[in-house]
Amino acid sequence: MDEQAADLREVVRAKYAAAASAVTAGGTACCDPQGIEVGENFGAKLYATSDHTELPAEAVAASLGCGNPTAVAELREGERVLDLGSGGGIDVLLSARRVGPTGKAYGVDMTDEMLVLARENAAKAGTTNVEFLKGAIEAIPLPADTIDVVISNCVINLSVDKSAVFAEIFRVLAPGGRIGVSDVVAEDELTAEQRAGRGSYVGCIAGVLSFTEYRQGLASAGLTDIEITPTREVADGMHSAIIRATKPSGSG
Repeated sequence: MDEQAADLREVVRAKYAAAASAVTAGGTACCDPQGIEVGENFGAKLYATSDHTELPAEAVAASLGCGNPTAVAELREGERVLDLGSGGGIDVLLSARRVGPTGKAYGVDMTDEMLVLARENAAKAGTTNVEFLKGAIEAIPLPADTIDVVISNCVINLSVDKSAVFAEIFRVLAPGGRIGVSDVVAEDELTAEQRAGRGSYVGCIAGVLSFTEYRQGLASAGLTDIEITPTREVADGMHSAIIRATKPSGSG
């Protein structure tokens, strides 16, 4: 990783660490997360009211994503789910309930403060079929072919090496496994400079891929049946989107 990429990663880590600390101290990260740009298109308000009532308030408050991936991943009993950039754990805890006691939900995050918060939230919720792991989404700390479903909530766009993320998703998915991701995607005609002008890197804007780039990245990693469906505009020419894809059954 070059120096600029390392600096960007540290900026992202520091901002999300501050958000976790705000929640731990009794703050409301969904509304004022220590400088992270979160407007009406981001955060806990994108979840159903029933999701709020099922989980610890701290898990809900720490939600900083752009969608609700557990609602689109079509999780089934007994499946193994991995949340990339799991933050305070809201999507991991919701996934754990959906896959039931015979399933397992993993969360990977690079921020110590978020991992502490997520583990505390799991304990408060009484959820036992979860595991939170420290690691970068460009180097997922799980064996190959072990995950049925990969989810993520507005985190892949923050990565400084998205091709590595896509390759890691393919690696950890079992043959026939799938992804159900919420992310921010740019219209194809926007240049990188135009994307950067619409928001900061940690605000889920500047680092995003275009629709074509996202599709090509997933395909280059070996994923198929790719669907990218915009759901709402979060900035001029920038859209929250649902991304689905599959690892072919014959892949090893």
